[in-house]
Amino acid sequence: MDFLNLNVGRLNKMKIKEINKIKEYVSKQIGVKEDECNVEYEKIPEVVKEIRNIKSKENLTKEKRIELLRIVPSIIDHTLLKAFASKEDIKKLCDEAISYNFYSACVNSSNVKLVKKLVMDKKVKVSSTVGFPLGAVAMKAKIFEARCAIEDGADELDVVLNIGKIKDSEYSYVYDELKEITSMNKNITVKVIIENCYLTDEEKVKASYIAKLSGAHFVKTSTGFGSYGAKVEDIKLMRETIGDEMGIKAAGGIKSFDILFDMVIAGATRIGTSSSINIVKG
Repeated sequence: MDFLNLNVGRLNKMKIKEINKIKEYVSKQIGVKEDECNVEYEKIPEVVKEIRNIKSKENLTKEKRIELLRIVPSIIDHTLLKAFASKEDIKKLCDEAISYNFYSACVNSSNVKLVKKLVMDKKVKVSSTVGFPLGAVAMKAKIFEARCAIEDGADELDVVLNIGKIKDSEYSYVYDELKEITSMNKNITVKVIIENCYLTDEEKVKASYIAKLSGAHFVKTSTGFGSYGAKVEDIKLMRETIGDEMGIKAAGGIKSFDILFDMVIAGATRIGTSSSINIVKG
């Protein structure tokens, strides 16, 4: 089924109708309705509410900026996903996450057990990637990795969906894989990485909506390893697709407070970055 190519710098009524047509089509293809999803979403963080109330950087006073910089760590996943990250690098990441009160330390699954040990009894949560960075491993392998990450102590999973299956219109495959992971443990937050840089706008809508139907708590813009990372227009499109309650994690290229601010205004409720300390230092 072909749809209009969406351009959502601004979403007019016709384009919103087109998004809804795509969602209806996907729902029929996989045989799942949105009202069948019973998911308890994270409450919108206070810092997100405060940024949205400001509405634009032109309204941001120096005093308000300083105030926001103190509380913005509460929505940041402090991230280290490099292939050559050593034990010392992971320890440094955890020390920083504890010191700055970042929401979580986000690492590859082989490092989850170590991170859990290092942040034990602290407020910092443990986020683990799954199927990272390509999302193209066999379904059984991805599900097994998710289960291992949970057993090792992960509080949250950042799961790369199978991009090729979206391209091939195998929506039930994508749904089944994600549903299996979201159903493992109701206490685990699942973020689905869409990797927008490889998708058309129509495919972004489809991928985001399948993630919602699967019971995921967040959709995420990118791995940070693709051809581009987080973009305001992608976040707007994702937000229009998934509605107001589900989370959006913006990741990839977020290196300053100003970029973070724009992402939150566009609809993001969580930020993934390896530039966390630069951001909170303003």
